[in-house]
Amino acid sequence: GDTVKIGEISYQLKTPRNPELVPINHMSETLPQTVVQHLRWIMQKDLLGQDVFLIGPPGPLRRSIAMKYLELTKREVEYVALSRDTTETDLKQRREIRSGTAFYIDQCAVRAATEGRILVLEGLEKAERNVLPVLNNLLENREMQLEDGRFLMSYQRYDKLLTEHTKEELDAWQIVRVSEDFRVIALGLPVPRYKGNPLDPPLRSRFQARDIYYLPFKDQLEILYVVGPNVPAERVSQLLSFATTLCSQESSNLGLPDFPVDNLPPALTVLEHFPMLSSQQLVQRLYPYQAMLGKEGCTAVEGVLSRFEMLDACQQPASSAVLKVAPANTEQPGQPGAQADVTVRITDKDITFQVPAGTKAPRPPNSNPAFISTPSHAQLLAEMVQSHLVKDMCLIGAKIVCVCVGNDYNTSSLSLFQRYTLANGDTAWRPSPLVTAAQEGKLLLLDGIHRVNLGTLSVLSRLLHDRELSLYDGSRLLRWDRYQALKEELQLTDEQLRERSIFPVHPSFRVLALAEPPVVGSSGQQWLGPELLTMFMFHNIQPLARAQETSLIQGLTPNVPKEAVEQLLHLTHNLRQTNDPTAQSLASSLSTRQLLRICRRLSQYPEESIAHAVNKACLSRFLPSLARSSLQKGLASCSIQDTQPDAEAHDHSCTVKDGVLTIGSVSAPVYNAGEKMKVPDVLFYDNAQGVGKNKIVDRFLHLLNRPREYLQLHRDTTVQTLTLQPSVRDGIIIYEDSPLVKAVKMGHILVIDEADKAPTNVTCILKTLVESGEMILADGRRIVSAERRPNTIAMHPDFRMLVLANRPGFPFLGNDFFGSLGDIFSCHAVDNPKPQAEFAMLKQYGPAVPDATLHKLVAAFGELRAMADQGTITYPYSTREVVNIVKHLQRFPDEGLANVVRNVFDFDSYNKDTREVLIEALHKHGIPIGAKPSSVHLAKELPLPEVRMSGYWTTNQEGNARRKLLCPTETHPIDIKGPVFLRVQGYPCERQESRALSFTEEKATWQIPMSEVNIICDITTNNVCLHATREQEYTTLYDVFPRTISGVWQPFVTVAALGSPLEGQVVLHEEQVGETSYSHKMCREFAYKNWLLFYKEGGNQLDVLDVLEGRVHTISLPINLSKVFLVAEDRWLLVESNTNKKFLLTKPMHMGAEDSGVCQLHSVSEDGVSTGHGANEMCVPQTVGSDQLPNENLSAALGQKIVSPNRLLSDTSSYARIIVGFPDLMSPNEVYSFKRDVDLSEMRGGDSGGQMFSRGGLKSSVAKRTNCVSLLSANQVVRALPPGQVPLKDIFPPDVTPPMTAAYLEVTDLNSKKLKYIPVPRSLSVSPYTSWISKVSDSDVLLAGLGSGGVVTVDMGGYVRLWETGLENLQRSLLEWRTMIGSEDGRPIQITVQRDSGLDVTAPKHGKVDPKNAPHVGGNQWAGGTGGRDTAGLGGKGGPYRLDAGHKVHQLSKAEIDAIPEDVRKAAREMGEKAFKARLKEIDMSEYDASTYERFSGNVRRQVQSLRIILDSLQAKGKERQWLKNQSLGELDDAKIIDGLTGEKAIYKRRGELDPELGSPQQKPKRLRVLADVSGSMYRFNGVDGRLERSMEAVCMVMEALESYEQKIKYDIVGHSGDGYDIELVRTDKVPKNNKQRLKVLKVWTQPHFTQPHITLLNPTGSTSFCLYPNQPHTITLNLTLPHTTPLYTALPHSASHYPTQPHTTPLNLTLPKLTLPHTTLLCLTLPH
Repeated sequence: GDTVKIGEISYQLKTPRNPELVPINHMSETLPQTVVQHLRWIMQKDLLGQDVFLIGPPGPLRRSIAMKYLELTKREVEYVALSRDTTETDLKQRREIRSGTAFYIDQCAVRAATEGRILVLEGLEKAERNVLPVLNNLLENREMQLEDGRFLMSYQRYDKLLTEHTKEELDAWQIVRVSEDFRVIALGLPVPRYKGNPLDPPLRSRFQARDIYYLPFKDQLEILYVVGPNVPAERVSQLLSFATTLCSQESSNLGLPDFPVDNLPPALTVLEHFPMLSSQQLVQRLYPYQAMLGKEGCTAVEGVLSRFEMLDACQQPASSAVLKVAPANTEQPGQPGAQADVTVRITDKDITFQVPAGTKAPRPPNSNPAFISTPSHAQLLAEMVQSHLVKDMCLIGAKIVCVCVGNDYNTSSLSLFQRYTLANGDTAWRPSPLVTAAQEGKLLLLDGIHRVNLGTLSVLSRLLHDRELSLYDGSRLLRWDRYQALKEELQLTDEQLRERSIFPVHPSFRVLALAEPPVVGSSGQQWLGPELLTMFMFHNIQPLARAQETSLIQGLTPNVPKEAVEQLLHLTHNLRQTNDPTAQSLASSLSTRQLLRICRRLSQYPEESIAHAVNKACLSRFLPSLARSSLQKGLASCSIQDTQPDAEAHDHSCTVKDGVLTIGSVSAPVYNAGEKMKVPDVLFYDNAQGVGKNKIVDRFLHLLNRPREYLQLHRDTTVQTLTLQPSVRDGIIIYEDSPLVKAVKMGHILVIDEADKAPTNVTCILKTLVESGEMILADGRRIVSAERRPNTIAMHPDFRMLVLANRPGFPFLGNDFFGSLGDIFSCHAVDNPKPQAEFAMLKQYGPAVPDATLHKLVAAFGELRAMADQGTITYPYSTREVVNIVKHLQRFPDEGLANVVRNVFDFDSYNKDTREVLIEALHKHGIPIGAKPSSVHLAKELPLPEVRMSGYWTTNQEGNARRKLLCPTETHPIDIKGPVFLRVQGYPCERQESRALSFTEEKATWQIPMSEVNIICDITTNNVCLHATREQEYTTLYDVFPRTISGVWQPFVTVAALGSPLEGQVVLHEEQVGETSYSHKMCREFAYKNWLLFYKEGGNQLDVLDVLEGRVHTISLPINLSKVFLVAEDRWLLVESNTNKKFLLTKPMHMGAEDSGVCQLHSVSEDGVSTGHGANEMCVPQTVGSDQLPNENLSAALGQKIVSPNRLLSDTSSYARIIVGFPDLMSPNEVYSFKRDVDLSEMRGGDSGGQMFSRGGLKSSVAKRTNCVSLLSANQVVRALPPGQVPLKDIFPPDVTPPMTAAYLEVTDLNSKKLKYIPVPRSLSVSPYTSWISKVSDSDVLLAGLGSGGVVTVDMGGYVRLWETGLENLQRSLLEWRTMIGSEDGRPIQITVQRDSGLDVTAPKHGKVDPKNAPHVGGNQWAGGTGGRDTAGLGGKGGPYRLDAGHKVHQLSKAEIDAIPEDVRKAAREMGEKAFKARLKEIDMSEYDASTYERFSGNVRRQVQSLRIILDSLQAKGKERQWLKNQSLGELDDAKIIDGLTGEKAIYKRRGELDPELGSPQQKPKRLRVLADVSGSMYRFNGVDGRLERSMEAVCMVMEALESYEQKIKYDIVGHSGDGYDIELVRTDKVPKNNKQRLKVLKVWTQPHFTQPHITLLNPTGSTSFCLYPNQPHTITLNLTLPHTTPLYTALPHSASHYPTQPHTTPLNLTLPKLTLPHTTLLCLTLPH
C-alpha cells in the first residue's frame, strides 16, 4: 500500500474496510509546525502500538489533531464523548430485545477492537470514577470478557492459538481476535487545573501523554490573517495578544478562566463584515467577563484591555438594528437550505450580509403584532444576527428578562437519543429533537444550560465545534462540506450513505442556548467555565430599563390603569436595586413575565388591588416571616395599600346555567366530556390543603497450565453479573452461567480483576463462597462444597480464586475491597520490582538502549515511587510507564530521553507544584528535561606556553665509593595497641547528577554530613570506590589521638587506602604529634600493594611498613630529608633538606628478613642547558609520577616520536615538566618544561575578596597539602588553585564579574597543549576553623585523582564533586548527553504520501511562507513556523507555563522567549502584580506583611496542595451516584427482562442522585480541633531545631488547606502553654478568610506572654536582624529588660564592640553608635535568654 511519511517516520497505509468511517476534510492547506510535531509523535506511538492521551486546555484543538492523524493514516474512527452518565454498556455491549429474544449489541470499544478502528475517547475527566477501568485490560493486554460470553483476545495470542487449533474451534470457544490496528486516543483536560475527576492511576499509566497547548503566537497570527484579510493587522495582533495574556499562568493564578483562543477566527469573520465594531464589544462576546467574573477579575481583564488599547467601548456601544430580512437568491449547487440577506443598520451605515436561514420563509422584523420591540432588544437582535453568521450563541440574562427570537426556527431538549419500548416489548431508539434539528437545519433552543451538568454539555462540544456527532446506534452526522467530500470521494448516493448510517448536518443548523448569569464566587453555580467558553458566542441581556419595561407592559396590556403600572414598577425596581438578599429573592418572583400576568389581570378586573396581586405572585402566605415583612415594607414604601375587602364578606354564589359556570362575577363555559365515568364526582368541602498484577497471574497460570475464567469488575457490576445472567430466548427466560459459576463447575481458576472497583456490597457475596463453599444462585440452584443433592452444583476441588485489586486509599479511586474481604484471602502485595530486577527487565524490552540511560530511568522512577509513598506526590508511577519509555527509545533511538519521558510527565504539566518536584527528581538523576542541545558550558581553553628543554638530570652511577653510598637496613615487628571500637554510622548521601540543564565538566555531586566541629583534612581514592575522610569529633577518636595539655589541638591526619586482600581498609596517619614543630610524613603511592613509607621532615631515616606482614624496615640515611617521592617501587627520589640536592635510592624489590639487601644511594646532579645560568635553578618538585606516561602521550607532549622511560613532574614554577629516561636510564636525562610566567609560590593566595573573607588575614604557614594530580592516561596535570593565582581577566570578558568560587581547577592538557580553568563552586557553609583549614590547603578544596580521566574535589563544606577532565571522556559524555536530549533541529518536518506508482505526491501543495515574498521554491513543503515546540520547564510554550523566573530549573531558552511577544508577557506580569496589589489593598495588608506571610505559606505550598487533593477526593466519594431502577429510559435492567416481554415500559435503570431516605440523619460537617504548642520553650529552642517556625508552618498549612471546605470540615485551633491549656486562636465560626487574618493568627506565637524573657520581637528566630542600607547613618535603639548581667555583642564587619552591662531591673536603653556602613550589612543583635 501507500506510505505516509512525517519527517523521517513512515507509516504503511492499509485500505480501510469502511471508508465512510475515515475522518475527511480535517487536514488543511497549511499545517503549523507544532501540529506536525504532534502528528509525528502520535505516529511514533502508533507504530509502537501504544495508546495515547492528548492532554491540554479546553477547545477543539486536541480532537482536530487526532482526526487529522486518522485522516492522514486512513483509519476508521469510533468516537465516544464521555460524560457522567456514561456507563459500561455505552462502551462494551448494550442489551436489546427483538421479537422476544434478548441479545447484545457491540458498542464502540468492542467494535473498534474487533474491526481494528481507532477509539477516540473524549472527556476522560468527565466520567465517574470506576467506570473507565472497564477498559483497563483492553488497553493493557488487548483482552476483554464480554457480557454475551465472548472473550476478546490480543492478536498475538490468538494467532498463536490458530497455529494449534482451527478457526472453528476458537469460534466454538467464543474467542474473538482483537485487531492489531486497534488503538485508543484519549482526549482530556488536566484535572487539578480544570474541573473534573482525577484519572485513576492504573488507567493513567496505560497511556502515553502529550501536552497539546494552544498553537504558538506566530502560527495563530498566520491563521487569523488568513481569516480576516481586511481587518487591520494591528487589531488582529491586539486581539491575539489579549487572548494570550488571559491564557497565561498569571491569569490562572488569579482564577480567571482561559480565553477561548479557538473562537478568534469566527470573531474575525464578524469584524471582517463589521469593521466598526469595537474590540471591547467583540471581547465581551467571546469572553463575557462582566457576567462571569467578580470585581477583582473584571478590573484585571480591563487592565489588560487598556494595556493593549482595546478599551474603546466606554462610550455607548454603536446603536444597531435589523432593518430587513429577505431570502437570498443565491442557490448554490449542492448547498441545501436557504441563505437570507440581512440588512443591519449600525449608527448610520447599512450593511447587508448573508446568513444561513431556516426552512420556512423569512419574515420581516417587527412583523409580529404581539411583539413589542424595545431599543435594547433591537440592538440585541442585530448583535445576535452577527453571531448567527459564524457560530452558535448563548444568551445570558436574569429571569426578569424576556427573550424573543425571530427567524422561525424551532426548539428542543437536550439528549442525543431516547430509548423506548415498542408495543411488543422490543427496545428501540428514536432520535431526540437535537438530532432532528441538526439534520433539518433548525434552530435548537437549549433553555437553562446553567442547570445542566458540565459533563453532559461537553458531549455536545463536538457538535458545536465540528458539527459532527456519533450516536449510540452507530449512525454518524457529518458536517455538510465533509459529507459532500465523502460523497464525491466514495462515489455514493445519499441513499447509500443513509444505509451506512451517515447523515449530513444541515449548514443552517444553529444552537441558541439560554442561561442565567453565573453566580460569581459560588462553587456550584459558576457554570461558565473555560470549556463552555469555547462552545458559544455570548450575549449578555441587560435587565430592561424602567422606561422600556413601562412601554412594554402598556403595549401588551393596553387597558391597564397607568398609575397601577407605575406603582408596580416602582416596587419591583426598588426590590431589584436593594442589597438585601431577601428582597432580591422577592424581586426574582416579580419578573417581567409575572408583571405582565398581574397587569393582564388588572386590565380585566380593575377593582382588584395591586397589593393582593403582588402577594399572590410572591406566594407571600408561605414566605418566611422575615421575607414577608420586608415585602410588606416595600409595598408600604411604594404606597400600595391592600384595599381588597375581606373575602368572607363576599358571598360568592356558584351556578351552572345554559352550559355556563358562574362563580361570583366570573363565568366560564362548561366542558362537554365524552367519557362520563372519568369525570370525578367528589364529596367536597371548601377548605385549605442519589502494576503488573495481571502479568504475574497470567504467567503463573501459564506455568501451571491452568485454564482461567476472567471477570473484570467495575462500578456497575451487580450481583447478577457475578453469578447468573438472566436472558430471554424466544420469550423463554434462560439463566446463563457467569464465569464464576463456570469456574466452580469445571474447577478452573477464576481471576477477578479490579476487585476494588465494584461496590463492596456486591463483592461481599464472594465471602460465603470462599468461607463455607456455599452460595445460592438466582435460579434456585446452590453451590455446595461436597455432597451431591438435587439442584446443587458441587464445587470442583480444583476451583481457586485469584483476586486482583489496587491498594486502598488515595489516589486510587476504588472502594476498600481489602478492608471488607481481605481476611478471607491469602494476601500478597505486589510491589514494584527491585532496581536490579527492573533494570534486567528493561534491558529485555530495550536491548539497544544504553545501560546508562536505563540506570537513570530506574533510579529516577525509584525515587518518584518513594516520594509517592511518602506522600510528596500523589501519583504512584508504575513500572508500566518505564517500560513504555524504553520501548519508545528502542524503536526510535534518535529521540532524546528528555523528550520521551514527557510521554509520562505531560499529565502533570499543568500542576505547577507536582511539575517542580518532578523536574527536580529527574534532574537529580541526570535526565536533562528542559535542557537545550546548545547549552554546553565547558571552561574556556587558553594556549599552553611552548615546551622547552630546560636541562639534564644525571644519576651518578660509577666513581668512588664516597659518591655511591650504602645504607644499612634493619627489620622489626610493629607494636599494636588497641583495639579501640568506634561507632560507625551509615548516612545516605543524595547524589545529584550535575548535567541536568547544561553540560559542564562537573559530573555529579553529593554532600558529606558535616557538623560544625568537623573539617575535611585529606581525601584519597582507590580504584574501586571513593573515601572522603574527615576528622571526627574528638569524642569518638579521643582514645586514638590523645590530646595535649594546652588544648589548642589541630591534628593533621592523612589517609591511605589499602589494596587486595585488605580492600576497604584505610590507614590513618597523624603527622604532628603533640606540640612538636616538625612533622612525620607518609608516602602512599604504593598503598594498594599494602606497603607505606614514613619519614620525619629533617630526619635521616625511612620506615617502610609492610601492612600484611606486620613489620617495619628501617633504612638509615647519611642525609637529612625534606621530601621523598616514590618514583618506582624500587627507586625513590629523596630531596635533602637544606640544599634541595636530589638523591636516588635504589633497593632490592623484596626486603626479606634473611638477606638484608643493601640499599644504594646515588646523587643526582642537575645541569642547565648551557652551563652558567641554568645550573643554580634547583626545582623542588611538588609531585612526581610513580609511573611513566604512555608512549603516545609522551610523543604528543614533546611533539616528536619517542619511546623511553619518563616521569611527569610538577612544581610551582612550571605547568609540568617531563624528565625523559628517568629513573631507569643512567645516562643524562633530558628535562622538558612548560614554564609559568610567575612562580605560584610568589603569588599570594589571598588576593581575591572571597579568600579574604574566609581566611581573615594572611597565611600563617605554608599549607601541608599540595593539591596537584597527574592523570597519566589523559596526559593532564590538574591542580586546585585559589582564585588569586588564576588569570581571571583571561578567562572572563572584562564586563563579567567572576563568580564566587572555592577554587579553580587548573587543567594542563599536554595532548592538545591547552590550559583550562574550571571554577569549583563555593561551599554553602563556612567552617569556624579558618586558620586550621588554611594550614591544610591553600584553597578551600582538596583534590584527588579518580580513575583515568577525572578528579574528585571535596570542599570544606563537605561537598564532594566528580569532575571529568580527560578530553576523550568529555567527548564521549557529551555525545551521550546530546543523544539523551535528542536533536530537535529547527528544520520544518514535512508530511509526504508515497503512492505505489513511485510518484511522490504530497498531500497539500504549499510553499514555505516567506516574509520577503520571494518565489516559493521546492514545493512539497509545509509552511512552517520556527523550531516548534520547546521544553521550557515541563510545560510547553512560554506563556502560561512560564515557570518561576529565577529558579534555576526553569530557564526558558532564547527561541522560546522569541516565540511569545514581549508585550504579551509583560502584560501578563503586570496583570498579576496589579491584582496582587489590589488584593492586598482590599484586605488591607502591607507588602511587608505579605512577604512575612509568604515565608510561612511558601514552605508548605506543596503540602497544602496535596491536602486539598485528598479533601476533594473525600468529596467525590460522598457524591457517588446510585442506580435508579424502574426508569422509562436508560439502559436495560437485567432484573426486568421478563417485565419487558410483557410490554412493561419502565424496565430501564440509570445513574442518579438518590434522595436520602426520609428520617435519615442530616449530614453534618466533620469537626477537627488542632492543638498547638505555644509555650515559651518553643520560642527558646527555635534556634536549635526550628520547632517554632515549623509549628507555625503547620498551622498555616491547616488554615490554607481547609479554606472553602467549611461545609465539610469545621475546625478550630487552640494553643496550650504554661499559662493555660485552651488559649483560643481560631474559633469555628470565625475562621480566617484571607492572608491577613491568617497572619494575625500566626503572630500570636510571637506575643510576649509566650516568651519567658520579656523581649518582644517579631522575628521568632531569637535574633533580631535589621537590614541597613549603604552610606546612611543608622541609630538602632532597643528597650530591653535584662534579668542579670548579659554581655551584648554586636557583630560588625570592621569593629567589634562589646558592651558589658550591669544587672538591670529598669529598662536599659541601648543605643548603638551611629554607623555609616560601606555596603548593605546584616546587623545581628543576639540576645541570650
